Amino acid sequence: MKRVLSILAAAALGAALLLRPAEAAQAVRDGLALCAATVIPALFPFFVVLSLLLKLGAAAALQRLCAPFMGPMFHMRGICAGPLLAGLLGGYPAGAQTAAQLYEEGLLSRREAEVCLGFCNNCGPAFLLSFAGTQVLRSSRAGVYLWLIHLLSALLTGMILCRLAGMRRCKAPPPALPLSAAESPGRALPQAVAGAAQALVSICAFVVFFPVVTALLPSALPPGAAGVLEMVSGLQALSPGQAGFIWAAALTGWGGLSVHCQTMAVTGELRTGWHWVGKALQALLSALLAALLSC
Repeated sequence: MKRVLSILAAAALGAALLLRPAEAAQAVRDGLALCAATVIPALFPFFVVLSLLLKLGAAAALQRLCAPFMGPMFHMRGICAGPLLAGLLGGYPAGAQTAAQLYEEGLLSRREAEVCLGFCNNCGPAFLLSFAGTQVLRSSRAGVYLWLIHLLSALLTGMILCRLAGMRRCKAPPPALPLSAAESPGRALPQAVAGAAQALVSICAFVVFFPVVTALLPSALPPGAAGVLEMVSGLQALSPGQAGFIWAAALTGWGGLSVHCQTMAVTGELRTGWHWVGKALQALLSALLAALLSC
């Protein structure tokens, strides 16, 4: 049945492309413009620098510095703060990319990396403050509140998921990470640039594709329905006010299927079950926090 429904959905999308080629073409142009203006400038240098730091051995320092709060809050080692910080600073899907890279380099276990996907893949502050706050809700203060809600909901989600996943806090000092695996600067830089470029190709492909899907949907759909597929399109349909603020918090916490596909594109062999649970939980917590704040 799942295969039949998938075939029918693909056929319906193909028919819509034939019936509305102008709208589809404009959506592609809009997606490419978004990649050129926002996605690539924001993510590419961030991916390169972050990958370079990890390849040069910065994970050992991260383990040492972040263990005091990662253990009590999340029952995780200090190195697991890498994906969390990357997601909160760099935006979708920097947290997932970092978790996958740490796993591939043997610095995170599969279980740690997969649980990290549930709360470390988040919206960046620039997007929340500038686009969601100033442009959509017409209020810089609303952008600040959205960022604080997003930050708090991510931390709460992580605390809940790590306990649901049965992560056990290690009472003994964490073992020192090996530095012998660190790359030389001459090898680390080309690898970091090539890896970042490869990840950006997959990310931009989804950024271009999902606006096409949302452009072909019926225009009468509520903003939340469009936002479930593609976060930016859903946010653009919101209006300033209490309802718009709550929807914006929920949609940025969820991320949209476009973000989820971007995540799957950069996580390799990692399973994404905790990612789906975490984003659904974060969307719910974000909406509740926004509703409480706007009362």
